[in-house]
Amino acid sequence: MPRIALYTLAVCLLAVAAAVVSFAQGSWLGIVWVLLAGVSSNMTWYYVKRARAAVGRDSVTG
Repeated sequence: MPRIALYTLAVCLLAVAAAVVSFAQGSWLGIVWVLLAGVSSNMTWYYVKRARAAVGRDSVTG
């Protein structure tokens, strides 16, 4: 897994934890954290898929 994908995964997990804490404290600011978690999750999947495609493109079968 590429390093950037690991960073975005860490941001996603931290954003989810921040959203839980915000909602537990009764703050509506948790919505922002949920949106950030969604964006970082999509970024994680993008970088993972891009890395897999690059590995598949470099391999030669035959």
